[in-house]
Amino acid sequence: MQTGENEQALRKILDMTRLISMVILGLHFYYYCYHAFQLWHLTAPITDNIMRNVTNTGLFKSFISSKLIALGFLVISLLGSKGRKNEKLNAKTAVAYAISGTLCYFISYLSLLIPADPKTVTIIYISITTIGYLLIMNGGALLSRIIRNRLSNDIFNKDNETFPQEERLLENEYSINLPAQYNLKGKTRKSWINIINPFRSLLVLGTPGSGKSYFVIRHVITQHIKKGFAMFVYDFKFDDLTTIVYNTWLQNKDKYKRPSGFYVINFDDLSRSHRCNPLDPSSMFDITDAAESARTILLGLNREWIKRQGDFFVESPINFLTAIIWFLKKYRDGEFCTLPHVIELMQMDYDSLFTILRTEKEIEVLINPFVNAYLNDVMEQLEGQIASAKIAMARLSSPQLYYVLSGNDFTLDINDPEKPKLVCMGNNPQKIQIYGAVLSLYVNRLVKLVNKKGKLKSSLVFDEFPTIYLNNMDSLIATARSNKVATCLGIQDFSQLRKDYGREQADVIMNIVGNIISGQVTGDTAKQLSERFGKIMQDRESLSINSQDTSISRSKQLEAAVPPSTISSLSSGEFVGMVADDPDNKIERKTFHCEILNNQERLVKEQNSYQGVKQIKKIDSTIILQNYLQVKTDIQEIIISEMERLINDPSLQYLIIKKN
Repeated sequence: MQTGENEQALRKILDMTRLISMVILGLHFYYYCYHAFQLWHLTAPITDNIMRNVTNTGLFKSFISSKLIALGFLVISLLGSKGRKNEKLNAKTAVAYAISGTLCYFISYLSLLIPADPKTVTIIYISITTIGYLLIMNGGALLSRIIRNRLSNDIFNKDNETFPQEERLLENEYSINLPAQYNLKGKTRKSWINIINPFRSLLVLGTPGSGKSYFVIRHVITQHIKKGFAMFVYDFKFDDLTTIVYNTWLQNKDKYKRPSGFYVINFDDLSRSHRCNPLDPSSMFDITDAAESARTILLGLNREWIKRQGDFFVESPINFLTAIIWFLKKYRDGEFCTLPHVIELMQMDYDSLFTILRTEKEIEVLINPFVNAYLNDVMEQLEGQIASAKIAMARLSSPQLYYVLSGNDFTLDINDPEKPKLVCMGNNPQKIQIYGAVLSLYVNRLVKLVNKKGKLKSSLVFDEFPTIYLNNMDSLIATARSNKVATCLGIQDFSQLRKDYGREQADVIMNIVGNIISGQVTGDTAKQLSERFGKIMQDRESLSINSQDTSISRSKQLEAAVPPSTISSLSSGEFVGMVADDPDNKIERKTFHCEILNNQERLVKEQNSYQGVKQIKKIDSTIILQNYLQVKTDIQEIIISEMERLINDPSLQYLIIKKN
């Protein structure tokens, strides 16, 4: 017990031991340098008698024995000494003193061999031995002042933040399995990221260069194709992912029970693009489908409207566009129901446009506010309602877009069990505003057709998801699980999703996704992920220094398994995340922080053997321009034929609007 009395008693014992050491060393000097002491007249009969008795004990049996005994008592006294602790001291200094002192202490014997008078030899011998003795004493004192129990050298606390991860390979007919390695208390161990239930959606986050596509998304694509999934891929940087899809499909056609097809939508290179009508009348069953398509295309063209849904000047253009789409769907059984025809019909003069729209009773409720505003000469309000839609849609008026959007090479029901499809849609980062809106319409219609019961298992992969607008994406994630639709969303940061989708919808998407894989992200995204991954029990140490001793306190405390600072400093290929399980295959260790292992040699070999997407058909500017002009001609003929029909039918003449 460290009471004052005990410490005082210990100090006296140490002082006594050191005094014994000095006395024995002094007797050693007196015995072996007796002749010099005689010359100095420092001897006496009584001391000689004492020395004879001491000699009989065997203390001076050999020259070295008395010095060793003196040194032993000195070391014992030093073992229990306590000095003022100093963090700046290190063992090297103390050991240097001790070694130097030991050498002097024992090598001093050589000074006795010097051919000189006894007095000089004795002085030299005693001086060297004493210096050695003092150096040993000083070195021992320094050692007692060094802090022996230092804290961990892991200044970033990396080893303490490690935790056991899933090392088993868990596979099923739907799973995505990524090999990885992780650190556990300084040791590298192999592990697996097992996404055994991809139908609960997968969110892949990471700043540019973090490895989202190379380490995660490409494996989602290849593994699902090898398991016979129908697939849709939104390829933001065409044709990076498209090439992977195409070549993997070529090697795995036999995995599909029915003949499968590969299709591409690409507005930049029309020779390598199929044609597809997203407003295919056979896939629109009621006016709500038209309304959903109108909302998607206009919100895709005007992203700021997403946050203002419900406003008069947002809903009015959507209703106007819905009326036009549904009119063309009903006219001649949808013969002209394409987005290019919709764009051209919108640009007609109000007299003709409102007249023919009034012939369709199902859209009467939608167009009445516009007709009344026009007839009452409220042109400022009317232009505010319609012009925003007309101006936005006019940006899509290009021969290339018209060519792709007006054809019908394939339908968007990719998971039809009889005709499975793999569809890739390419965007262009330099034309995001235009292409993104059209692709949003494609995706919206595709999701409506895919998310149904009794279909083939399918996988929807969206690279750079915020660059397109998919209304009610949260509903797809929530309901697609039971319909075997796996959704993979790639985004750079949560703030990007908030900017393009609005805070409410972005929060919902973030919170209902079951599987998350994240590379380097910062700020609020890193904080949210850290909270989602939970806490683990970590060791904590604290060092206390006083004048006599040091004390180290160790404790355990719940801390974040993956702190935001760690997520913000992940290297390329290093990921954190959490997977979801299902009732049939429980996973206890869902959270991971690891480095995904890509077989670089195999991937390079695969990429070198890839063949580009083949040319679908030869296209020249004449064909594209003819199609563009044909769309305009079709609309003119619709206007002329409908106006003639109304004029020649007295019972319908009341529908004709003529404003002087």
